[in-house]
Amino acid sequence: MNAQKMGTVLYLIENYYTDTVNLDKVTENAIIAALKELDPHSAYISRKDVEKANEPLVGSFEGIGVTFQLIRDTITVISPVPGGPSDKLGIMAGDQFIKIDGEDAFGKKVDNEYVQKHLRGKKGTKVTVSVKRGKSPELLDYEIIRDKIPLNSINAAFMMDKKVGYIKLDRFAQESTNEFKNALEKLQSQGMKSLILDLRSNTGGYLNTAIELVDQFLKADQLIVYTEGTHSPRQEWKSSDKGMYTEGRLVVLIDEGSASASEILSGAIQDHDRGVIIGRRSFGKGLVQRPFNLPDGAQVRLTTSRYHTPSGRCIQRPYEGGTEDYYKEMTKRLEHGEYFHADSIHFPDSLRYKTDKGRIVYGGGGIMPDIFMPIDTSYDSKLYTNLVRKSVFNRYTVDYAMEYRNKLKAEYPDFSQFNKNFEISDKMMEDFKAVAAKEKVEWNEEQYQRSEKYIKLQIKALIARNVWEMQQYYEVTLTEDPTIKKALEVIGNEKTYRTLLK
Repeated sequence: MNAQKMGTVLYLIENYYTDTVNLDKVTENAIIAALKELDPHSAYISRKDVEKANEPLVGSFEGIGVTFQLIRDTITVISPVPGGPSDKLGIMAGDQFIKIDGEDAFGKKVDNEYVQKHLRGKKGTKVTVSVKRGKSPELLDYEIIRDKIPLNSINAAFMMDKKVGYIKLDRFAQESTNEFKNALEKLQSQGMKSLILDLRSNTGGYLNTAIELVDQFLKADQLIVYTEGTHSPRQEWKSSDKGMYTEGRLVVLIDEGSASASEILSGAIQDHDRGVIIGRRSFGKGLVQRPFNLPDGAQVRLTTSRYHTPSGRCIQRPYEGGTEDYYKEMTKRLEHGEYFHADSIHFPDSLRYKTDKGRIVYGGGGIMPDIFMPIDTSYDSKLYTNLVRKSVFNRYTVDYAMEYRNKLKAEYPDFSQFNKNFEISDKMMEDFKAVAAKEKVEWNEEQYQRSEKYIKLQIKALIARNVWEMQQYYEVTLTEDPTIKKALEVIGNEKTYRTLLK
């Protein structure tokens, strides 16, 4: 009856409405409005956006293989994708694309859409670029054959000391399990006995990937997660006997940006007392979306059930107040003081659950960590915010890395030497201030004194990323990360670690 009613309305609009209308647009808007009435995560995706929406999770795209930023209306390479077409040709961080296929590629016409249109394309197709490198007035011409470019979901995997490994997982994508196993194997070959898994700001991804990753930590036949909905009977997933890391100490880091698959993993680890969760309460997305294809190639992602942790906790936080109110939740957490004080969070007794060993945990939305870490505001200042907002860090470090790359690699043939010994000089800070002034950032000395350590740390980390790779960025920044320091403290003390899991 309702479908017939909607069809009749669209028929009347098409045949009797006074003006010409775009019926496709009217239909799309009606679908979007209907889905908004359901929950915050059911969504409509137009035909042209389906591939783009799936791309981060599929784990690859076709193009030339660079990460870029638009600096001064110019496409500037932040880093070539290792092993990609651009990397193989010798394109470097800091290179600026001045021409694409013989046409000027700078100025106000250049935006993200322009870059996607001109540099992405089918595998095997060609694109020519003219590149400005450093201070040289001559352009370098490259003919790049586009290829399939992997989107790695692991940003970093390295040893923090002789026994503790660290893995930063950015999302739960199609290839994440293989990436994770390879990273684990590499770290174990380097002597890893304990692991810190960083899921901060990881918004999730595929359910099956989350299940496969949890499986690496649990012994056989332990419940990982179950789903249940009005039209979807309970479905359970249990661990196999193939886990690669079922014994060593484990710390999982989460925050308010950790959602969905991140919450499935951290919830299962917590409920089975397999590891210690450190950070802040996670996002609270426990609704399961199933994709349904529409006749024109568009897609509806419809919520069909809810995730539950092994103890029975529902991960999803309430959304009865509507979508707008739901997405203001993070602001409300800040206003309530939740980012600073664990005791500002109150859970009703009706939402109490128990882990395998009898520890009390709570449902009601998100995963509450075993150890709360307040948000770090020691570096926060208007100056720091403006330096980020105006891309001063990137503009300075891209130019610096371009000019001194060879010198840095000669002076520090091993990155660990750079990380240990390189310091930001007074001359560098003067040059950095000059870039800030050029970008119209007002320099406040009092605010600089407050944020100095983190400003210099960010400069060093970005230089490391531009000269080496993304992993080196994390190797620099994590040295001053309070949550990492707490994780190392917990994981390095067997008594503390065991006490937390009793």
